[in-house]
Amino acid sequence: MSKELLTKNSNPQQITRLANHTCPNCGHNQLSLFYEVESVPVHSCLMSSTKEKALEFSRGDVKLGFCDNCGFITNLEFDSKWSAYAPNYEDQQSFSPTFNKFAKELASKLIEKYDLHNKDIVEIGCSKGDFLLLLCELGNNRGVGIDPSVVPGRVESSAGDRVKFIQDYYSEKYSEYVGDFICCRHTLEHIQPTQEFIQTVRNSIGDRLNVSVVFEIPDTVRVLEDIAFEDIYYEHCSYFTPGSLGRLFRQCGFEVTDLYRAYGEQYLLIEAKPVNTTSDIVHPLEESVTDVVQYVQHFSDKIYQKLDFWKNYLEEANRENKKVVVWGSGSKCVAFLTTLDTIDKIDYVVDINPHRHGKFIPGVGKEIKSPEFLKEYQPDEVIIMNEIYQNEIQKMLNDMGVSAKI
Repeated sequence: MSKELLTKNSNPQQITRLANHTCPNCGHNQLSLFYEVESVPVHSCLMSSTKEKALEFSRGDVKLGFCDNCGFITNLEFDSKWSAYAPNYEDQQSFSPTFNKFAKELASKLIEKYDLHNKDIVEIGCSKGDFLLLLCELGNNRGVGIDPSVVPGRVESSAGDRVKFIQDYYSEKYSEYVGDFICCRHTLEHIQPTQEFIQTVRNSIGDRLNVSVVFEIPDTVRVLEDIAFEDIYYEHCSYFTPGSLGRLFRQCGFEVTDLYRAYGEQYLLIEAKPVNTTSDIVHPLEESVTDVVQYVQHFSDKIYQKLDFWKNYLEEANRENKKVVVWGSGSKCVAFLTTLDTIDKIDYVVDINPHRHGKFIPGVGKEIKSPEFLKEYQPDEVIIMNEIYQNEIQKMLNDMGVSAKI
């Protein structure tokens, strides 16, 4: 990582300039490079069957560039050739009671708000199909889910016979699947040609102006304000704030009808409807590009302090012979350990997702254990990758008789 990239210029509002890179969100031809991590795994949720395969996993660089025209942030080094999402891509979160509660509340809210009863619903990037099936169960709806990593039949549901899954990437060839409602959760951050993608969705809708869309993505304002380096990894090539997201949707022929944060302020949701003229309605949550410059500068100023803290923390625990484990084996874990380059300071990683147990983490090489492993291991400290699960994890540790400090 290069500290030179994060050095303030004489103008505190500027960051080192990188020319001749077009913003995929608005077409502006200059982006400012402000954060770099070299040689990270190009995937963090593709499970490996052996430690050797995990350690040999392909690597790439993360170089975040900021657009001072629309506020969008993207990985300048991202190469879509590594976007090999497949059935062994394991990102399912529905084994968590905390997450399930959120998903059910969101589904119920959308069903009520958009009168989704006996309707046709399309989910782009449906993962294993949990949320789409939930929408169809609660509203007696029919669904089509499109995702290269979907495994038809894996999630049991009473709505299973009313849902069709297509194991592929969404593109214009699936524009026939529009239905009455389109949702897309935690997919847009994996796509670099964001304007092209949203325009494809809008084109598929055509003149059916009664079709609403809902997108959910991580909120980059939180990442920048909290110096959440564990939320920056190769698969996430696109980083949105409320403003850059709203501007994108308006540019592509939508009117933003709602914009809000959820799930402990971690997620950003946008609700929009197609229009035939360019909308000029700006949602109150949208920040200005100048605001994003300040967020980026804050991140640039504080990132090394945050990285040094965690390196020192793990090194001290190692010197004191403390047994430290990480809870959560997904993308945050991969980014946490590889960015700090302290994989050797952690012996074990646990996860509640049974489909991950016995597999090895890409680029990290640690075998993923079930939480029950901790009964015997009795760690001194547990580093959890997402604070929203703290109460859930603490209860599991208490029930297993594990007195580790979280």
